[in-house]
Amino acid sequence: MTSDVGEPTPAAPGKRRGRPRVRHELVEREIKENAARLFAERGVAGTTLQDIADATGMTRQAVYHYVTNKDELFAQLVAEIAEEPAQLLHQINAMAQLPPREKLRQMAKFIALHQMSSADKFRLMIRSEADLPEELARTYSASRRSVLKELIAVIRDGIRVGSFRETDPRTAALGIVGMLNWVAWWYHPGDDEKAAASELAEMAVQSVSADSSRAASAPSVPRLLKSMESDLGQLKRMLGGEE
Repeated sequence: MTSDVGEPTPAAPGKRRGRPRVRHELVEREIKENAARLFAERGVAGTTLQDIADATGMTRQAVYHYVTNKDELFAQLVAEIAEEPAQLLHQINAMAQLPPREKLRQMAKFIALHQMSSADKFRLMIRSEADLPEELARTYSASRRSVLKELIAVIRDGIRVGSFRETDPRTAALGIVGMLNWVAWWYHPGDDEKAAASELAEMAVQSVSADSSRAASAPSVPRLLKSMESDLGQLKRMLGGEE
């Protein structure tokens, strides 16, 4: 269609912008995924923007359309890793209609799935934690504290209503976090993510369950961690991921 003066009529606002925006987001995600993998393998200092461009199949100049520099890219990865889990766990804890057992199950399942989808990013954080710039270190530490706070709150609430056995909420929360964080090391792409996450979530709930069989034995922290380790080994064998 043309206008009265013979010039092409501009497309309606927004009609042709969707596809470029989607492509931009897809390329940006691919850059971040490759950056996280390379950072985790080589460290931030040992990875150049050219390395990231090569891994993404782009020129270095093209990468500059998506990110200013390597430090900015690293900061974005840290923010994504740090902030999302704490925010979602807080939302789950705010669901008054859910009992503590279901809240803990959903929290553990989300953390497991998050680790599976962000394994490279999490390993990157562990490798780079001591070298984080001060501001990023504060962000990451605050997020970790928030995650632990949400887990402690739901475990404490479960103990109060009798769903969970009497235990130290902080120790129990740390044990569950440790179990779930380990996913980033043994998970292999192609495993059944949902089945593994559901199994881990159930293990998290059962670790603090107040059912009679567990209450009678009143497991200590070392026994609890050993039980988790045994369950994890069984899960890895089920998924064919044990090396």
